[in-house]
Amino acid sequence: MKNIIKIALIGNPNVGKTSIFNALTGLNQHVGNYPGITVERKSGTFKLNETTSAHIVDLPGTYSINPSSKDEEITLKALFDTKNNDHPDVVVVIAEVENLKRNLLLFTQIKDLGIPCILAINMADRMTLKGISIDVAALEKQLDTKIALISVRKSQGIDKLKQLIFDYKEIPTNSFLDLKKVDEAHFELMEKLYANQNPYKVWLHHSQQISFDGIGSVLGSNYTEKSPSEIKRMQQRETIKRYQFIGEALKTTYVIDASKATDFRAKLDRVLTHKIFGYVIFFAIMLLVFQAIFEWSGIPMDFIDGTFTSLSEWTKTVLPAGKLTELISDGIIPGIGGVVIFIPQIAILFLFVALLEESGYMSRVVFLMDRVMRPFGLSGKSVVPLISGNACAIPAIMSARNIENSKERLITMLVTPFATCSARIPVYVIIISLVIPNENVLGIFSLQALTMSGMYFLGFFMALISAWLMKYVIKAKEKSYFIIEMPSYKVPLFKNVFYTVWEKTKEFVLGAGKIILALSVILWFLGTHGPSETFGQAESIITEKHINDNLTEAQLADEIAGYQLETSYIGKIGQTIQPVFAPLGYDWKVSIAVLTSFAAREVFVGNLATLYNIGSSGEDEDMIIGKMRTQVREDGSPMFTLGTGVSLLLFYAFAMQCISTIAITRKETNSWKWTIVQVVFMTVLAYISAMLAYQIL
Repeated sequence: MKNIIKIALIGNPNVGKTSIFNALTGLNQHVGNYPGITVERKSGTFKLNETTSAHIVDLPGTYSINPSSKDEEITLKALFDTKNNDHPDVVVVIAEVENLKRNLLLFTQIKDLGIPCILAINMADRMTLKGISIDVAALEKQLDTKIALISVRKSQGIDKLKQLIFDYKEIPTNSFLDLKKVDEAHFELMEKLYANQNPYKVWLHHSQQISFDGIGSVLGSNYTEKSPSEIKRMQQRETIKRYQFIGEALKTTYVIDASKATDFRAKLDRVLTHKIFGYVIFFAIMLLVFQAIFEWSGIPMDFIDGTFTSLSEWTKTVLPAGKLTELISDGIIPGIGGVVIFIPQIAILFLFVALLEESGYMSRVVFLMDRVMRPFGLSGKSVVPLISGNACAIPAIMSARNIENSKERLITMLVTPFATCSARIPVYVIIISLVIPNENVLGIFSLQALTMSGMYFLGFFMALISAWLMKYVIKAKEKSYFIIEMPSYKVPLFKNVFYTVWEKTKEFVLGAGKIILALSVILWFLGTHGPSETFGQAESIITEKHINDNLTEAQLADEIAGYQLETSYIGKIGQTIQPVFAPLGYDWKVSIAVLTSFAAREVFVGNLATLYNIGSSGEDEDMIIGKMRTQVREDGSPMFTLGTGVSLLLFYAFAMQCISTIAITRKETNSWKWTIVQVVFMTVLAYISAMLAYQIL
């Protein structure tokens, strides 16, 4: 039977934790969420020798074990609670060679918990470049531990780290800090009350108000509870004592000779975080990302769309006619296609996100944008989902995972669908062409183009306003601090970029894909079935109706398809709820098109084409616009006026008309509550806005 050593990998953000995790585990990784919370959990295994394996958990990046966020609370519980599944036999603390002093604060805290603790100093290949030298043997003695100097880029130090893990029982577990130096009377009393407990665990238990196994309330009447301000002052004194110790330990063991450094970083930082050029460069990069998602994904998406369409047609020809074949060819295959078609956009977005993260540029973006986004309850990292949402909300919402603060992450996910995604464009083009005059403003600008641009600004503006409102509605105990580290610039490692793209894409297909497929099949059933006396007799009813009209075969097929959609269950539902849409100015045909486009906004145009019996013309926009212009109400007034058009534009700008987005919100928030809040909020906002526009105009 093999021995298994449980390892926790921990460190400050941006110290190369992921790179070392990948180097240790290779392909033996598993990615999921921590139970009950959408914070990514990575674990993996690797072999130490023939009889011993290691199971490693990559804990969320943290600056200390004084939790101010869910991520840090997860770390504390894993280290503190021996019953926790992630409680380790040994901890590997990752530090970065250029920021060793700050990184060691976390190391000293964890070592004081009495857990064997190895220090892995990453990016050792930059020591010469930065003029840094480390006396490893002397530092090991000062820190009372074992140290591995690592360079993942140069594939150095990983074997040494594995050997230290294998020999972890030889590592001392003595504490660094005598807590009596912080408050002698308090900690002498704690020592008496908790005679058999680790003093630092007891201190964390009282200062963080978190209960764990083995530490209960045994305080007697001679103990006076410390006030929050007293606790805070003691924590500050503790931090000062730790830095005094770290400073002494590094005084002779860690030397930086600036005269030997060849640093380009400072110069580059001044440009990338400049108050003018920084924003220009960032928006130029985001324009490239947006262009890639919008344009580059077109070819593979068209290929996937064509492949699944052909596969659907092929199954109809080879399988016997019947309900099962219809389910496979018209329900399941298009449903799977509706999932797979998003893969190119998701892969491209996370390719760029991984490159920006790996290179170190993302931290500069957070620093730059945080001051702009924070008044709205968002983070500097929220700008990536919001801008990416202009291509597609699915990958954009997934990219919000990079936001550490859970409240800011939740708000970002809830407001991202307001960004004008590509699926809205066909709707906007049709409606703007129909109701906005084709004339110039100031002799230069097209009024229709300005209206289209205005719809993009409207979406972004509404996202910010909604975020501002949610900032006051959503409560969170979690504190939000702006602590940002400027990591060194690095050439992204292909392996890390590949893993990120692979894991995010797989997660979408296996997670949200199941929900999208199920909802697609339900909507297919409602749209292709109806009462037998009407839907089932559609062909004979329409053929008899047009027996003397000399329609071509294609025209007759369009008439039958329109009648079937009208008499299907979803058509019946659309007609039944038409009075609900009447205040918005919609007749029953538009109501059905709006209802059926709940699955995806882009089907609005196709369904209008079907309802106006021009489906076989390839959803030609000019034909649909021409047909819509001739539509009149029962009183003979035009159906599509400026009021109806603006009403439709606002409805599609704000309504949540995309089951894929709903599915990914459910997946990422891990909550039906917030998913429903998002759908209801957007739908009510869309309805009221559209109604006001129609009634006023």
